[in-house]
Amino acid sequence: MNNFFQKLGKSFMLPVSILPVISILFGLGFALDYRGWGQNSIVAAILIKAGGALIENIPLLFAVGIPVGMSKDRDGAAALSGLAGFLVLRNLLSPESVAMYRKITVAEVNPAFGRIDNVFIGILVGILAALLYDRFSRKELPAALSFFSGRRLVPILTVLSSVVLAGILYVLWPILFGGLVEVGTAIQGMGALGAGIYGFLNRLLIPTGLHHALNAVFWFDTIGINDLGNFWASHGIQGITGRYMGGYFPIMMFGLPGAALAMYHTARPERKKVVGSMLLAGSISAFVTGLTEPIEFLFMFLSPLLYLVHSLLTGVSLFLSAFMQWTAGFNFSAGLIDWFFSTFMPLANQPVMLLVQGLAFFVIYYVVFRWFILKFNLQTPGREADSAEDHPGAVSAGEKSMSAPNSEALSGSSLYQQTARRIYQGLGGSANVVAFDSCATRVRVEVRDSGQIDQELIRSAGITNVLINGPRNVQVIVGPKVQFVADAMHEVAQETNAE
Repeated sequence: MNNFFQKLGKSFMLPVSILPVISILFGLGFALDYRGWGQNSIVAAILIKAGGALIENIPLLFAVGIPVGMSKDRDGAAALSGLAGFLVLRNLLSPESVAMYRKITVAEVNPAFGRIDNVFIGILVGILAALLYDRFSRKELPAALSFFSGRRLVPILTVLSSVVLAGILYVLWPILFGGLVEVGTAIQGMGALGAGIYGFLNRLLIPTGLHHALNAVFWFDTIGINDLGNFWASHGIQGITGRYMGGYFPIMMFGLPGAALAMYHTARPERKKVVGSMLLAGSISAFVTGLTEPIEFLFMFLSPLLYLVHSLLTGVSLFLSAFMQWTAGFNFSAGLIDWFFSTFMPLANQPVMLLVQGLAFFVIYYVVFRWFILKFNLQTPGREADSAEDHPGAVSAGEKSMSAPNSEALSGSSLYQQTARRIYQGLGGSANVVAFDSCATRVRVEVRDSGQIDQELIRSAGITNVLINGPRNVQVIVGPKVQFVADAMHEVAQETNAE
């Protein structure tokens, strides 16, 4: 089970890697034409529309990216399966489809089905496609159906399985969505405390995608609160209207960058360069535009405890700002751009104090995250266990400290091939290697018998450490150029199998 969640967490890196470009496109577009959203500037319109094409389809990115990251050989058929499954499920549970099933009008359909296009559904279908790929991508059908054997079989099975999954969600999804509406109604009457509870639940629900349903309760006119709409329309009470938005600014602009700094400082020295660029990009994204997924998805599944702490701190921030009646609003998210323009709105109340609160939360996040990471040895980016001490029963291949491979072995495609060929041979070749994939600095390998591994041959390729974790799992520590080596290993494996 632990290995499953490790693979799942790693698979998030592919769709998450596209998120920083979204913030760049939106940030530049809104800065050029904030009020018109592209109506007054063709350049702004192009940038905003380009960013919108991605952010409006984030669930689809996860449905396609997760199968690639989780499946054994990361084949395109896995991605196609995720795409097909997601499109089928989304269409089956759309308000128009549900109206047809029940022979009612679209307006009469449960509002839950209007929120079916979310990250949770994308993740669910992505996992389904990956599991089906690993199980059936080498399945041979009878001669009459041989064309549909192997990889071609997987998209078909994913589509059929998505139909079944849609039937299950047809019953369960309205229950989940309806429960959130009930919670929102109860929270509304709790004042500042309710704002804090909402902030906590909002972050906690992000992995499921159900936070969209919760946001609809508070930001829009679902049950009459309409915090976002009223703030920008200047309808409401100064210091009250906007309290479900104001507390996010200290978290997104300052808190999460503080968490990113803590993760960077606690990363292993040889991995800081690898994770530093991701954390820096995520921090800029969070501060400027309020887009926090590039940071949150880096530790959300690796360290659920840390994500719970983050959710609690978000709740504290919303409670504090609501209690002090410091308000600001956003149209996109709680970043610098939205904060700046919201200060001109009549209902904004002491928005500068949100920045002061943010500086305090930068320190709080840094201290708290650093303490939790070190106290509980949490596996944040750059701290994934890769030594004998971190893996009970693991056997180190040598006493050398881990570092990147010899630079001469990793310069140029031909030398990547040479390095990959030596590693593959040292692992026992096609007779022993079952599957392998790469993460930030390592090649993770599943073998039939770890006793057949020639560690000296692998180290001769410039590899300074090989970790054998039990009879079937091996990690080859490569360094920041691991993707190029892993890609070359896939080519070597294909050549060997062809022979």
